Amino acid sequence: MAGFGLPNFGQITEAFKKAKQIQQDAQKLQEELEKMEIEGTSENGMIKIWLSGNQLPLKVEVDEKIKSSSKEEIEESFLDALLKAHEGSTKTMKERMNDLTGGLNFNLPGFENDES
Repeated sequence: MAGFGLPNFGQITEAFKKAKQIQQDAQKLQEELEKMEIEGTSENGMIKIWLSGNQLPLKVEVDEKIKSSSKEEIEESFLDALLKAHEGSTKTMKERMNDLTGGLNFNLPGFENDES
């Protein structure tokens, strides 16, 4: 009997085991995200940018047609590709974190549940 509305020792032990497992899985996820390469391509195909699953810039590829493009078109293309890569990286990170936590809502910054 665990009086005063407190959980019994077995429940506490199980909660700690689950927390430790989530911590270990989070470390594995961090390593997986670091190895991912998520591509963003500008609408005109002139620029490709890759970010890791942790949103670190990895590489940029520029098409030869950039030579005949205006400054504004180049800037727009870079921004477009970067936004698409960032969107893909953010989506992947959120999905993987949701898989890890089983949909628990921890109210972490950057991981707001916009689907509700």
